[in-house]
Amino acid sequence: MKAFMDKDFLLNNQMSQLLYDTYAKNLPIIDYHCHINPNEIAKDYQFRSITEAWLGGDHYKWRLMRANGVDEMLVTGNADDRDKFRAFAACLPKAVGNPIYHWAHMELRQYFGYQGVLNETTADQVFDLCNETLKTLRVRDIIRKSRVEMICTTDDPCDDLAAHKEIRGDAGFETKVLPGWRPDKAVNIHKEGFREYIAGLADIAGTPITDMSSLLEALKKRLDVFEAAGCRVSDHGLDYVPFAPGKEKEAEQALSAALAGNAVSPEMAEAYQFEVLKRLGREYARRSWIMQLHYGALRNNNSSMFAKIGPDTGYDAIGHAGDPSRIAGFLDSLNRDGNLPKTVLYSLNPNDNTMLTSIMGCFQKDCPGKLQHGSAWWFNDTKTGMEVQLKNLAEQSLLGNFIGMLTDSRSFLSYARHDYFRRILCNLVGGWIEAGEMPNDMEMAGRLIEAVSYGNIVEYLKP
Repeated sequence: MKAFMDKDFLLNNQMSQLLYDTYAKNLPIIDYHCHINPNEIAKDYQFRSITEAWLGGDHYKWRLMRANGVDEMLVTGNADDRDKFRAFAACLPKAVGNPIYHWAHMELRQYFGYQGVLNETTADQVFDLCNETLKTLRVRDIIRKSRVEMICTTDDPCDDLAAHKEIRGDAGFETKVLPGWRPDKAVNIHKEGFREYIAGLADIAGTPITDMSSLLEALKKRLDVFEAAGCRVSDHGLDYVPFAPGKEKEAEQALSAALAGNAVSPEMAEAYQFEVLKRLGREYARRSWIMQLHYGALRNNNSSMFAKIGPDTGYDAIGHAGDPSRIAGFLDSLNRDGNLPKTVLYSLNPNDNTMLTSIMGCFQKDCPGKLQHGSAWWFNDTKTGMEVQLKNLAEQSLLGNFIGMLTDSRSFLSYARHDYFRRILCNLVGGWIEAGEMPNDMEMAGRLIEAVSYGNIVEYLKP
């Protein structure tokens, strides 16, 4: 019987252990999509406690605590940090099989040197140990300790990117921190606050926005600013992938109505979203940027809690918005005139895995893995979810071209998830070798492990 989380954690055969130790263990990290705050990197933020570092903004952990009946005051309220930590620790023994159970203990080992088990009994000991360590372990120390080579944050077009400028000006910090373009507020015409947002966009771009042409001009000006700051990736959080060809007039009408403060029908909203995304996609292709599309989240399902504490607080779920014809149609509309950029597709619904891979195969050209099935996302970011997706990629496309893991996290301690992914990958490939499903060729297997863990995303980010 293996010890809990020993050095060969998740590595269940000799070949997987060898692959991990030889090829994966010490690779740097490229985090090409995350939600960490660049201001905290710029200021080299120091967390006041492990509670702030772990539970502040982490809706994954909040859901776990609520599932255990923890009072909301101890989840998102203003309760004492130690009490919040105790409440989280008391949940963990019931969370066996949940990735948070693994991630929590991996982070405790990697950043705080704690080799034991976190539970209600050990909570105070672990709380004090972590807080003592955090007196000398600031944000940049965590990044260095994690061997992070590049971070792409998530930034609104209206962001002044001051934090990014400050980071770039600091020659003593080696990690590249680049902005990631996330224009959701300009795309989601049906969401509250759109009119006010467009007014702010017009102001920062110095371009009055009265129609589709001026909107795109304003967005292009901000794209120029982001590009000058090193941005190479865009990202879109979508309810669904829109497809409304031949409805440019309706898109224009939708924008006019929204700017006038009038309601926009779902059909007109889709026409607008399609037109904006299509034009942005052309810009990404022209600039040799990467386009990421995240879709399929059913958001803010608990209306009473949304009213109290707002979005991104743990009340989202898996939706079913993966209409294959829409996705294929959108990609085809860009591909038809040679304007399909490198594209990464993420569905929150795992039932879309094979569908997405099959659609991507219709548009592959120009470079290895131009279209990518993004890493297992959110509710699928589990041991099983990663294994299923990796097997799907192998069976339906080319696993060796996969651009690998990202954190998609608001926590600096989440870099341990890259190690989690690499162990799962090595175990899968090692198992195939042990079973005689692929050759016992360490050089071949090692190249694949290094490429998926690190090398492919380095190449993918190149113009």
